[in-house]
Amino acid sequence: MGNQLVWQDRFNIGVDVIDKEHKKLFSILNKLFASKRQDEKSRWACQEGIKYFREHAMKHFAEEEVYMASISYSGFETHRLVHDNFRKNTLPSLEKELNQSNYSEEAIDHFLGVCAGWLIGHTLTEDRAITGRVESRWRELLPEEEQAEMRRMILQLLEDMFQLKARLVSECYGGEQFGKGIYYRLVYGASKEEQWEIMLVFEEKLLIQTIGSMLGAESEEMSVLVMNAARYTARQFIERIREQFLPSDLYEIKEENLLSHEQFEKRFMREKPQFSLLFDTGKGYFAFCAIAPHLIQDGMGASLTNVASIHAGNAMSEVEKYLDRNSEKQRQISRKKKLLVVDDSELMLQAMRELLGEDYEISETNSGLGAIRCITLNRPDLVLLDYEMPVCDGRQVLEMIRSEKELADIPVMFLTGRVDKESVSKVISLKPAGYLLKSLPPEKIRKEIDDYFKKKSR
Repeated sequence: MGNQLVWQDRFNIGVDVIDKEHKKLFSILNKLFASKRQDEKSRWACQEGIKYFREHAMKHFAEEEVYMASISYSGFETHRLVHDNFRKNTLPSLEKELNQSNYSEEAIDHFLGVCAGWLIGHTLTEDRAITGRVESRWRELLPEEEQAEMRRMILQLLEDMFQLKARLVSECYGGEQFGKGIYYRLVYGASKEEQWEIMLVFEEKLLIQTIGSMLGAESEEMSVLVMNAARYTARQFIERIREQFLPSDLYEIKEENLLSHEQFEKRFMREKPQFSLLFDTGKGYFAFCAIAPHLIQDGMGASLTNVASIHAGNAMSEVEKYLDRNSEKQRQISRKKKLLVVDDSELMLQAMRELLGEDYEISETNSGLGAIRCITLNRPDLVLLDYEMPVCDGRQVLEMIRSEKELADIPVMFLTGRVDKESVSKVISLKPAGYLLKSLPPEKIRKEIDDYFKKKSR
C-alpha cells in the first residue's frame, strides 16, 4: 500500500456517528503503516496497534448495527453477515498468520493490505447502502448459520474425500476465472418451482493431482478417464451435501452439464447465488456455487440453452468433446498474451473485449477490489486499469499491486477519460507502463497495446 490512506468526501455516507468512526479506523491504519517502517523496536508498538484496530473495529461494528436496527434498515441482517465474516473469519485468520510468522514484515503487509482494502470497499458499498445510495451486493445470500454449516461441510468433505486441508478464501466468490478450470453443473428438482442448481469449479491441476493420482494417471493433462471419474466423484460430493440440505425423497437430478467458462459466467451473472464459496486446497482452487432462489423468492429458470445435457447414453462422447474443446481453447489461449481490463463501465468492457478479444486472452472486472482478486487467481501480462473508478480508484489499485512482492512487476496501463494537463500529470506521476485516452480511436488503442508487447519482446 501507499504511505497513507487519504480520507475523501466520497467516504462520507451522511451519518455523523458512522463517518466519525470510519475516519478513526482510517487513522489507526495510517499509524500502523507508519510504525511498520520503523526499526525492530517498533514491533511491540505494531502489535499493540493491530490489537487496538481490532478492538475499535469490533466496537464500531456493534454501534453501526445498533444504528441500523434503530432505523429499521431492511438490509440489516445481510450487513451484519458481512460484519460477522470479517470479525469471525478474516481478522482471526490474519492474526493467526501474524502470530505464526512472529509479526514478519510480509504478514504485517498482508494484514494492512486486507484491512485497508476491506475498509475502503465496505465503506463505499455496504455502508453507503444504509442510506440508500447504492444497493447491497449480497442480499440474496442465505443466513450466516446456513453459510457456516455449508463451509464446515465442504471443508470436511475436501479432507475426507481428497485428504486436503483447505482454507476458505472468499464467501462471496464472484465467478472469476482461475487457471485451467473445469465447470460442472447439476440441477436437483422437487418441482419446476423448487430447484437447486449447483456448480462446482475445479482448477484442472487439482483433479489431476487428486483423482488422477488415485487412478495412477501419469499425464499432467486431463483425460476422459480422469474426467469421468471426476464427474462421479463430484456427484458423490454433492450427494453428501444434498443429504444435509435437501430432502432425499423429494429432490432428484434433473440435469447434468459440463460448461465452458463463458457459459458458467453468463449463468452466474444471470442468477444471484445463495452460496458462493472459494477455497484454496493447497493443490489448486475449488469453488462451490449454489443457486436456489425459491428459498428467498418464488421460482427460477434453471435450464440452459445450447448446452448439452449429459445422460447415460452420451456421457462418454460428451466428456470427450468437452475435453477436446477445452484443450483446443487452452492451446489457443497459451499463444495469447493475457490482458485484464478493469473498468466500471460495461460499455467500455464490451468495447475492449470486441477490440482485443481475437488476439489476446481477455479477463475483465468492474471494480478495483475485483481486480486484485483476478490478478491473484490468474496473473495477467498487462493490466488495463480505469483511473477514475468508485470504491477503489486506479491509484489505489496500482498501490495495492505494487505493495505485493509477487505482483509488483505486473505492468499496468491506465485508461483515462481526462485529457487536461493536470489529470494527465497525475497519471504520469504514478509511473505506469503507459496510459491510454479513452477518446482515442479504437485502432490507435489497439496499436499502442500491440506496440507495447513488441517492444517488450525485443
